[in-house]
This record gives sequence, C-alpha cells and structure tokens, in this order.
Amino acid sequence: MKFLKFATSLLLSGALFYFLHFSHGIIPPLGKLLDPFSGFWQNATSEALAPQEDISIPGLQQPVKISYDSASIPHIQAQNLHDLYLAQGYVTAQHRLWQMEFQTMAAAGRLSEIVGSRAVSYDQRQRRKGLGFGAENALSMLEKDTVLFSYVQAYSEGVNAYIRQLSPKDFPLEYKILNYNPEPWSPYKTTLLLKYMADMLTGGDVDEQNTNALKLLGSSYFALLYPDFPEGLDPVAPAGTVWDFEPVAVTTPENVQFPLLFSADSTEKREPGIGSNNWAVSGSKTASGSPILANDPHLALNLPSIWYAMHLQSPEVNTMGATLTGALGVISGFNDSIAWGVTNATRDVRDWYKITFRDSRKEEYLFDGKWLKTQKRIEEIKIKGEESRFDTLVFTHHGPIVYDENYQTSHSLAGFALRWIAHDPSQEQRTFFQLNQARNYKEYTEALPYFSCPAQNIVFASNQGDIALWVQGKFPLRWQDQGKFLLDGSQSAYDWQGFIPQDHAVHILNPERGFVSSANQHSADANYPYYIYDNSFEHYRNRRINQRLTAMTGITPQDMMALQMDNYNLKAAEALAVILPSLDSLSASAESEKIKKALQQWDFMNTALQSAPAYFEIWWHYFYRELWKDLWAQNKALRWPDSYVTIAMLQNFENSIFQDNDTLLFHHDLRDLSQSTFAQMVDSVARWEEKEQKPMEWGRLKKSSIQHLAQLAPFSVDNLMVDGNRSIINANSGRNGASWRMVVELSTPVKAYAIYPGGQSGNPGNPAYSDFIEPWRTGKFLSLHFPARGDSLSEVYRSHQLLPNPEQP
Repeated sequence: MKFLKFATSLLLSGALFYFLHFSHGIIPPLGKLLDPFSGFWQNATSEALAPQEDISIPGLQQPVKISYDSASIPHIQAQNLHDLYLAQGYVTAQHRLWQMEFQTMAAAGRLSEIVGSRAVSYDQRQRRKGLGFGAENALSMLEKDTVLFSYVQAYSEGVNAYIRQLSPKDFPLEYKILNYNPEPWSPYKTTLLLKYMADMLTGGDVDEQNTNALKLLGSSYFALLYPDFPEGLDPVAPAGTVWDFEPVAVTTPENVQFPLLFSADSTEKREPGIGSNNWAVSGSKTASGSPILANDPHLALNLPSIWYAMHLQSPEVNTMGATLTGALGVISGFNDSIAWGVTNATRDVRDWYKITFRDSRKEEYLFDGKWLKTQKRIEEIKIKGEESRFDTLVFTHHGPIVYDENYQTSHSLAGFALRWIAHDPSQEQRTFFQLNQARNYKEYTEALPYFSCPAQNIVFASNQGDIALWVQGKFPLRWQDQGKFLLDGSQSAYDWQGFIPQDHAVHILNPERGFVSSANQHSADANYPYYIYDNSFEHYRNRRINQRLTAMTGITPQDMMALQMDNYNLKAAEALAVILPSLDSLSASAESEKIKKALQQWDFMNTALQSAPAYFEIWWHYFYRELWKDLWAQNKALRWPDSYVTIAMLQNFENSIFQDNDTLLFHHDLRDLSQSTFAQMVDSVARWEEKEQKPMEWGRLKKSSIQHLAQLAPFSVDNLMVDGNRSIINANSGRNGASWRMVVELSTPVKAYAIYPGGQSGNPGNPAYSDFIEPWRTGKFLSLHFPARGDSLSEVYRSHQLLPNPEQP
C-alpha cells in the first residue's frame, strides 16, 4: 500500500507537471487522464512485470515459453528462430513500447505529432540531416537479405500482436499524458532505431571549427594546438604494430584549398561524455585459466534505460545480454561459446562540402565543370493541433543540404552538403544476428563486415581461449587532412576515393601482452598506412586500463568489476603535478591553505564524498579558460585544445608556455596563472558552500541524474551521489555514464555478471522501473542466470507461454 500511495502521488505529479508546462492544445483531456479505471491510476496499480497466464497470439508456429528470473529478466525459449524473434518483439513491447516508439519518432523527425509546434525545428533538423533517408537505404538492403528480413518482420509481428491486445486503459503512461495512441511497428522502424544510434555516436564533427582555427592561427599553430598524434599515445593496436598488407593508394589533389570562413559557434556537437570501455584478458592472466571479457558503454543516462536485458534460446542460438528496444537479438552479450562487447570507435565519418548552385532554384550544382541535377523530396511535418508544415530537402551526390533559406538561413554552413556514412545502405542488424550464434573467432570475423555505422571497437573472447578486438566500420579512403576541414564540393578530387578494405581494418588477435582493450582512444599510431581522424580521442581512461591490466595477474571476474568501477583520475594527477607546485610561495588565507592541503593529500580517486575532486575540477575549469582566453574572446566557432595536449604543453614549456603568434597572445607565466585561478576556485567554493549550506563534496557538485526520455521530471532520478567523472574508467559525469556494465568469464559453465542504471520495466509505476539504479550506483552486479542450451531456468520468478492462434489475423 505504501508503494501504491507513493506511485499514485508520483504519477499525479507528472500529470500536473504537464498541465502546467504545456499549452491546452497538447495536454490530454483531464477526465480521461484521471479516470480511475483507464487513466494513469491503471498504470500505478500494476505491480507485476509480466502476466502469469498463457497468451494466444497470431503468427507463432509453435508454443514459446517465457520465464522471468528474480531480476525480472525474461528468458525466451522457442523452437525456431522465427518464433524466437516474434516473441522477443512481443516481450519487449510488453515492457518498453512507449520508449521503442518515441525513439524512432525522434529519429524520424515526428515529435511535433506528439508535442506540437515546439518540436518543429527539431523535426526539421532530423529530416534535413538525413536520418529517414539513411533508414530507407538500410531498409532496402535489409529487404534483399530475405532470411534476416523475415526475422525482422517476425519481430515486428510480435510488437504488433502486443499492440493489438491493448485497450486505451492498458496504454503505457506516457501515451496517456501526451494523449496519443501507439501505431504499428515495422522493419523500417528498426532501421530508424539503428540510425538513431548512429546519430547519437557519430552525429558531431568540428570541420567548421577546424577551418576557422586554420584561418585564424595558420597551419603551424594549428598543428601545435591540435596534433593528429600527440606524444605518449596508447592506441587500440599497440604502438609500433606492423601492418602486413599493401594499402590502397589514395591520390591527394594538387594545390589543396579549403573553403575558409569565419562564423559563430553554430554546428551541432556530439554529447560530451559519450564513450565506452571494453577489454578482454586471456586465460594466461586469469585465475581460472579462461578468458574474461568486460564491456561498459557510456551514453546519456535515461529512463527507461536504452538497454533491456534478455535471454534468447532456440535450437540455433542461446544468447544473453543487453538488447536495444526495437532491434532483434543481443547487442552486448555472450552465448555458450563466445562473448562480445562494443565501444564507440571515435572516428570522424561526416564531411561538409560547399555547393555551388546554378541559381536560387537549387536544381543544378557545379561539379567538375558540369551542372548536375539535384534531387528534391518534400517532407510533411504533421503538427498536433495545427496544420502540417512542408519542407523541401535538396540532395546532391554528397548528401543533403542541411541548412538553407528554409532552415536556419544565417547558419554558417548554409549551402553545404553533408556526406555521412549513416546515409549509406548498411546491414548492422546482421552483424548481431550472426554474433548471437557465433561459436569461434572465425564466425566472429564473418559477422563483422556487415557493420558500417556507428563505427565500433568490437571486443571478443571465446571458450577456446582466443581474445580479439576489431575496429569495425565503413571508413572512407582519405588523403591527409581530408575531412578535417570544410571541403570544396565542386571538384571530384575532394570526394572520398572508396573505403578501407575490411581486412585492412585495425585489429588484434591474441597479443603477447595477454589482453586487448579500447576506451575511445586512437585506433593506431602514425604507422597505420591510412589517414584516420577524430577530434575527441580519449587519452586517460585507455592508459589507466592498460596500466592496470598489464600489472594484474590471477584475474577474477570480481577484479574486472572492480576495474570497471575504478575512480583514479589520471588527468588530475598529471595536471596537478604541474600546477600545484606553483602555489608553494602563495600567501594565502586559512581556507586556501585547507584546500591546498586537501589537493596535496588527495589520492586522485574521484569518489562522491571527497572534496578534493571538486576543488580540482573547479580549478582546472578556471585555469583552462584563462590559459585559452584569447580563443574564448574570438567569438567564433572554434575548437579548444584538449586537456591532454594542454597538460603536455605545460610540462614541456614550463613557465613560458607559448610564444606569441600574429593574432593571439599565448604567453603566460605559469606561477601567476596557477595562483590567480586558484584564488578564483577558492572564492567559487566559498560561494557554493554559502548558498548550499553544506561542505562541498564531489557528488554534490556533480549532481548526477538519470532523466526520463521525454524529460518528464517526476519520472527522473536527480542528485545521485555517484563516483567517477569523464576521462575516468568509472566515467559517470552529470548526465552521462556507464549505461551497461557486463563481465563474462568463458569458463564451463559460462559465468556472467551485469547491471545498468534503470530497470526492466518502462512503467514508472512499476517497482522494476528503477530498481537497478542503487546497485549500479554502488558498484554491485547481478549474477546472470544462464542455462545451457536446451536447459530450463532453475530460478523462475513467474512464467507463461505464448501460443499460436491461427484464427486471428
């Protein structure tokens, strides 16, 4: 009863929140929402995650058993793959229907249909950057793969079978609050979901900022502040790796020129903090003698969680792990024979081309001295409570024109075309379909070539003793610096010249050091014969992981869990080694002395209850801004030198950090800079503590939160005291973090552990909506129940069957 009172109060708060924050054209009829039999109360009274009775649905060929363990994870046992994936679609929709649909409507640019005109600009941008276009291309390729397409159709049939059984009183709560109905699922929506992930992980670039910096600084200073290969790298493929292939030749144009412009900071940027860790250690380093694999992808933390844990079993497959709600199979997981995990490969796969149109009609554009025809498509944006708006999209062979006189006219990239791998036909769904069934390294490598975007570091371990990692994606063949800056779209010499062959991709198999790992760092060093680029390579998590794995022996799964929770701040350790000694001669107040002493005694662990991590983060913020203040003052779209490069410069240049260039003054005295920004930090801490009436602690300053996907405040979790931060293995910042932690030992039987910050249910009124958050926060893992192929689950919380119903359509 206590829970019921709490839940109904919470849900009513959500309704009132939307009544107060949305116009009357968007809120639902309150009588309908508050109806005790069909409104939000109906959702609040549902304690069970799944029914116990058997259910008849059309499309099944044979009965399917659904069993739930004590963690509310479904174990689906089917007698064929068609039924397995139909059941997966049905069960996923049972618990995550609203999330599934909302994500794909966001990807397609259809949120205006739900929330009205406030989302028109967002919807227009989604369509103009080509997510729907890319999904259509992916669907066309999927349809040619008749076997896989039949299973994706079966998944859709399962989702739709669940939807057809719903009456309005059964709709997930968000449908009631936002006053709309679910619509049928389709394979197109599955491809949209995968493009949504591509956008999340590769939807940012700094071509414009780099171009501005090149014009402002000149090539020498640009290379100094933004080096492609800073010293001290620890890449995915160990430094010095010898590549035993003949690279494809790439022709560099003569007299390369980039379209130079100055602009305000206007382009979209990738969400800061998105990254990931994964690694695998060989049996030579483990206590059991069996390989162990670990994976923790870092994403924006939302409720419902992006992941849904599931076990899928049929005569062909026995796999378990994290699924994406809307795609079939397991994305990060394991089976009887192998385990795999994914991290973002951090590769720039988006370029911007300046287009010369013949006239304002944009029907032709100049290319190699000829006028080529553009293609146009008219997009209807339906708006809740209003008439539709129409937008004309213009496509060149490079890709769509994102900004023009019809959308953000003054945008500095108006008239540029976006070339993006996510637009190309692709088959990412097949990669996971095959990985779920793979039994060895050979079958793992056979699954990889289908995966194009977003590029991923896909780690592997098997019960045969192999460990491996491939940097997998579709990567353009580029000449040096191609894609780093804005490009001329009127010459074919600036087009991509093909793609890096699959067998030339960066990969490692059974290295002598006994482990493979990735944490969004450089794929390889400068010896790799192809030009690769990104602006956001990681430099701290990867080095800490490799330092620890090198030193560790007799490793257990518990050791790997502890490493995923490692809070050592390598960035702080290296930065403070340079700037902290500058305070030796500082004549300071008692408060300053207290803070300085805390930093001197700090063990560099970013735990939530410590003050020193907060002091460092604030000090580094002021120091970094003051160091690069001339860049801040330019009021242009510019990219900031990253912390790794900045700290290296501080180490190498000592007090006189930089010489002046013609445009900017980079000359600083390190002691003066350290002391003045330290004083700013001390003042900031005092102001914060006076306002909050609490001593400053890292967790209180960071204010980690897990937000509802539609930003419904009552269904979010705020002010979590969470350890870690960006550039730390336990990479939890304010809104981003470890979205799924998994550790798998490939012993007999397989031992697996996992956790994620959410719960299995998408219903805020259900106990399983957020019951994993506290164990996730404190570093505890679920021991996954994984029966051998053909065995039944030993611990059953509740179960039912899905039965064929040939009489229904």
